Amino acid sequence: MSDTEHEAALQQAADWLRLAERVCVLTGAGVSAESGVPTFRASDGLWEGHRIEEVATPEGWARNPKLVWQFYGARRANVALVKPNPGHFALVELERRFGDKFTLVTQNVDGLHSVAGSKNVLEIHGSLRHTRCTVCGAVANRALEPLGDAPECPQCRGLLRPHIVWFGEGLDDDIWMAAMEAADACDVLLVVGTSAVVHPAASLIPISKRRSKEVPAKVIEVNLTRTEASAHADVGVYGPSGETLPKVLERLNA
Repeated sequence: MSDTEHEAALQQAADWLRLAERVCVLTGAGVSAESGVPTFRASDGLWEGHRIEEVATPEGWARNPKLVWQFYGARRANVALVKPNPGHFALVELERRFGDKFTLVTQNVDGLHSVAGSKNVLEIHGSLRHTRCTVCGAVANRALEPLGDAPECPQCRGLLRPHIVWFGEGLDDDIWMAAMEAADACDVLLVVGTSAVVHPAASLIPISKRRSKEVPAKVIEVNLTRTEASAHADVGVYGPSGETLPKVLERLNA
């Protein structure tokens, strides 16, 4: 993409946002990678010699909950060291502009959107900052404090698990329904830092383009490079979201 094409894409994105009444944003790992949060799977598909299936599935949990907690304890410790980046803060500003007509749907579990100041956040894959009791079901915000490899529920002393949607588990029905409703109602869908290949999150794009609407939503892709989502986007803004989102916001506010 030439500089001229890049500038035109930034302006088009800003123009569509200016005309929008409702905005929905779908974010993925690319947003947090700029803050220093490593991607979930290493280049060799392993974590300290363990297959992901051993530490991020119900079966892995049933076999060795201590190993699973060691995995998530390391992830929690990493996230405790990082901070939101300008891309996170640009989305906070966008929410301030649209108020309750703005919804941020994230596949990330690091909680950095909320740390940055976003309010209407739907964490469809759960959060590293929360635990869930395997006995009483209580969900609690445990921030990023060290929990050890066998944390107990303060209410019933049952074994706690990470409040994460593992491979093989379904999404929370209420959260996913809210995400679909936001995608269906929006005038603009921003797809940021995700290749949109993981389902069901990827289905938010066709939902936003549903032809039952009088005018289908405009899809704006914000990614480092073209992805699987590009074929469904009305415009692509390519580059680090920590750089491109503030530039879109500048044009929107001009």
